[in-house]
Amino acid sequence: MALTQAGADFTLHPYEHDANAQAYGEEAADALGVPYGRIFKTLVAEVEGGLAVAVVPVAGKLDLKAFAAALGSKRAAMADAAKVERVTGYVVGGISPLGQRRLLPTVVDASALEFGTIYFSAGRRGLQIETSPAELVCLTKAVTAPIGRTA
Repeated sequence: MALTQAGADFTLHPYEHDANAQAYGEEAADALGVPYGRIFKTLVAEVEGGLAVAVVPVAGKLDLKAFAAALGSKRAAMADAAKVERVTGYVVGGISPLGQRRLLPTVVDASALEFGTIYFSAGRRGLQIETSPAELVCLTKAVTAPIGRTA
């Protein structure tokens, strides 16, 4: 695991995943008793240079224009789920910003910096990682920008 190899401080939080759940991040927040603002979802979008990763609170949506701008691109669109799974090695609903098959350009929503720790997928449904936003930014070589908007 990337966090272990980096010597990062983190905690794994398993929970019982409901196979009928549609909103995976909200399911994790409810199961773990964590406010929605501290649980982040990993989304993959197409920008002019290829695929890129957005990490935003589950309580909101990705602002595609802000995301594109953060990467110096003119536009962004959500990527096809099958392509995302093939490129990242993860299934939708369990995509982690860490440990993907190859490092994609990544933007973490600036709201993550408001917390000592945040939660995000550990690479499968039913398992979340809790670590500092600084660790996530460092390990993904991410930039931070206000890319999330309220739903």
